Amino acid sequence: MVRSQAVDAPVQILLLKSNSWVPNNPRLPVLIYIKAIAVQSSDPAALFEKTFSANGWIPQWRYGIYDFHHYHTEGHEVLGIASGFARLMLGGPDGRVFEVSAGDVLLLPAGTGHCNVGSSDDFLVVGAYPPGQHPDICLEPPTPDQLANIDLLPFPGQDPVQGLHGAVSRYWAQALSAIS
Repeated sequence: MVRSQAVDAPVQILLLKSNSWVPNNPRLPVLIYIKAIAVQSSDPAALFEKTFSANGWIPQWRYGIYDFHHYHTEGHEVLGIASGFARLMLGGPDGRVFEVSAGDVLLLPAGTGHCNVGSSDDFLVVGAYPPGQHPDICLEPPTPDQLANIDLLPFPGQDPVQGLHGAVSRYWAQALSAIS
């Protein structure tokens, strides 16, 4: 049996501006949950899948993170670090490097550039998305239609880790109301 082990983790907020050919998201910040899931099972990825599913985010894959800069225009993406550690560059070329390890979660709003710049052999990530959203892999500057899609992408109903009253409602809703 797998029990969700979500904890009240500190959340780091990072608002990224456009960087080279990567649009990032000028309205919604990246949310980094430090040690959000207590990884205590023989299948730690299942803990992330259960937590994300319980909060309305659909797990779609278990893998690493690509070692090339890319972003998505058709889905906000949550990445749960199930095992190992990595150095991830967020924001595109010349972006900021963050060290992540088992138990950490990153919530990337659509448009956010990300790239694995080095990881342990056991690095494993669970990727999930709000209903109806998915990860198109973008490797070039966005078209006007892609930029419009990033702006119009539906807002997730719940935080993937903390649920209804989590960081998404505090930081993303706040960002959206500020521009309304």
